[in-house]
Amino acid sequence: MSAQISFLVWLPPPPHCHDPAMPTTASLSFKLTIPLRHAVQKELPQRMRQRILESLGSVRERFKLIKALGRDLHPILRVLIPQTARLHLGADFKPDVDELDGLSEENQHGFLNISVTPLEASIVCHTSWAKEVFEPVINSLPAQKAKTVSVFTDSYMVLSVIGAGLDAATRVLELSSPLALAGIPIFFITTYYSDFILAPIRERRNVIAALCEKGFEMSENQSNSVTSPTYSRKNSESYHSASPPSTPPPSTDNELQLRTFDLLQKRNVSPYVDEDIELVQCSGREISQLADAYGHRSSISRHTVTDNRQSWIENVDTKLYASLISVLVSQPRFISITLAHEDPPSLLMDKNLLGLFSDSLVGDMDNILIPIFLDLLNLPSEVTGIVCGVSGRLVDEMKMTATSELSYLSTARAGVVILPEEQSTRALGILKPLLQKDE
Repeated sequence: MSAQISFLVWLPPPPHCHDPAMPTTASLSFKLTIPLRHAVQKELPQRMRQRILESLGSVRERFKLIKALGRDLHPILRVLIPQTARLHLGADFKPDVDELDGLSEENQHGFLNISVTPLEASIVCHTSWAKEVFEPVINSLPAQKAKTVSVFTDSYMVLSVIGAGLDAATRVLELSSPLALAGIPIFFITTYYSDFILAPIRERRNVIAALCEKGFEMSENQSNSVTSPTYSRKNSESYHSASPPSTPPPSTDNELQLRTFDLLQKRNVSPYVDEDIELVQCSGREISQLADAYGHRSSISRHTVTDNRQSWIENVDTKLYASLISVLVSQPRFISITLAHEDPPSLLMDKNLLGLFSDSLVGDMDNILIPIFLDLLNLPSEVTGIVCGVSGRLVDEMKMTATSELSYLSTARAGVVILPEEQSTRALGILKPLLQKDE
């Protein structure tokens, strides 16, 4: 079983024009169990080490990545609110036949990410939504504007990282390191509940081999085993990259870090912090909590649907979605919205946006995080080792402990390292000299 995802990305126009971009993604149906580092293993009971990584479902779809669609929010809002799709499918629409793919029985997205940063806006969504919603918009663009649009051709699978017992920094490294050493490019998305890795579907066998070699266990549909945790080195080495890199992948983490910073330096990538942006990470409420939170939940008890699927609006917090629309319309400096199967909406956003959400969010609103931006526009999308190389160097140099908070957000053409304020100052002091060119 394989699920295909293409990555739809949308880069912004000039600085201070924050146009939402659009990447797309599909999900792979398997669950992995992570091998913790020895120091961490000793501290955790066995049951805490069993289910740390799982997939997003068994969707066999693709997603596309698009660069720079302008300031039209219309296609983004259509994807954010999937029930509107029916209005565009014509009079001959047949429920359960003409529905766009990538939705659960409750009409919720299996996976959707909308990220807006000072560098770009990008969206990860199901391929059918890319085709039916975004492609018509792209095709209607004037010729000059169309030149600013780029579409990623790769299809991706999505892995969901469940962080039981692992600190944030360890999660990033445990997953990105074996894939980087195998020469597999990835995108990494941090959320309130978990982290998500996007890897090219063409590298599926190599992804499985690389992770199994490190002790991961995988099972399809979160139950049926597809590979053994004792996957041998001999077997894993029998896999070959679908598109071999021009140079062999690094053999050690140290070599990986050296190559990463050498590449970033050559491409004039300079890390920076926007002093006006402070982030908070929070979540929407569980649907089951809404009646207690708001005093009533009449919409949940009314089922006036006309087909076998439950209506989208019956299964969401409409107050939260009204706030999300308000935020997107306001052209925010920074927000990353992630919708994943069975998880409440997860938000990483500018703390100044909190006032738009009233009491529809939960989480530690006082825990301020600082983003360190890496503009990767001059790097090809298939470049490997950025997530692991940058994060690994910071963990080593800062001697991070199990309580350290380091997370990472990949967008179409950028990377964002996210740390608490004090640690971000130290991290910037480490990264800048490494990427500064010699006079």
